[in-house]
Amino acid sequence: MSEFDLIRAHFAHLGAERGDVVLGVGDDCALLRVPPGQELAVSIDTLVAGVHFLPEVDPEALGHKCLAVGLSDLAAMGAAPAWATLALTLPAEDGRWLGAFAAGFAALAGEHGVALVGGDTTRGPLSISVQVHGLVPAGRAIRRAGACPGDLVCVSGTLGDAGLALRDLLAGRDVAPGLRDRLERPTPRVALGLALRGLATAMIDISDGLAADLGHILEESGAAVARGERRGDASSPGYRVEEGGATTPNLGAEIQLAALPLSPAVSARLAREPDWSLPLASGDDYELCFTLPPSRAGELTGLAVALGLPLTSIGRILPQPGLTCIASDGHRFAPERGGYNHFPDAG
Repeated sequence: MSEFDLIRAHFAHLGAERGDVVLGVGDDCALLRVPPGQELAVSIDTLVAGVHFLPEVDPEALGHKCLAVGLSDLAAMGAAPAWATLALTLPAEDGRWLGAFAAGFAALAGEHGVALVGGDTTRGPLSISVQVHGLVPAGRAIRRAGACPGDLVCVSGTLGDAGLALRDLLAGRDVAPGLRDRLERPTPRVALGLALRGLATAMIDISDGLAADLGHILEESGAAVARGERRGDASSPGYRVEEGGATTPNLGAEIQLAALPLSPAVSARLAREPDWSLPLASGDDYELCFTLPPSRAGELTGLAVALGLPLTSIGRILPQPGLTCIASDGHRFAPERGGYNHFPDAG
């Protein structure tokens, strides 16, 4: 099959039908209509065989995941999914593989009302790039740069499941029931992201691990406060005044390890091997980490019930720098915050 045959066979009408798609797959560009009063949220991710997924992964699961990671980014901004484009590099034409991949992509796209509106196919080592587009009312997007001292740090779902599944797969061990889906078929928390508009002060999706991604909230929120863009002023907690009168961000967080939401499988592994990097630093959770004022903590329970999703307060934002974890025995330590680095030898 030619490139155009592949597109027509598997992708020409994939995803939801939307009235705001003026022109979709089949021309040089898609034509899309952004509704009045809405802002366009755009994110792109590339998944490469052997880096982001195991080469032998089920293609249907891969179709699901390559869209899910983008939808998770939209969820973290409180944006409603709308459109996607797909660039697919294949080592060879394989109709059965493509059919399964398209089925996984289509199922998740249909669930969230996403229309595939364009893309590209080419030959080469297996890699997939998906750009997602979402809509959010003007001025209502939830950014990383909104946390302030005293805010609660909260997370959705459970942490470390995907990391445990990957560890066991790479070690040739049996994977606990349900964990493989957490790695290969993550659930983007779109409904939660929409529900947190006007409630969360800052948010990020947990793709590189809780410690690394919470660190991004601390950095961006501290910088925003220092610039005077968020609550407070240069005399309030969360600032360090340097020589010459300059202010620099000075935000940190304190996490209670006993409060981390863990699945039975991760809890059992930690009981045998007390390695807290599993829930703190493993990637691919695709849960949401968000902050909110303590005065609104009572709303978490009702929201969790309404969504059928655990929402857990695990710590608080501090006016001192650094990320600190507190164990049940009172021991304090600073977790590794690196996350995955694609270019470890750079710099």
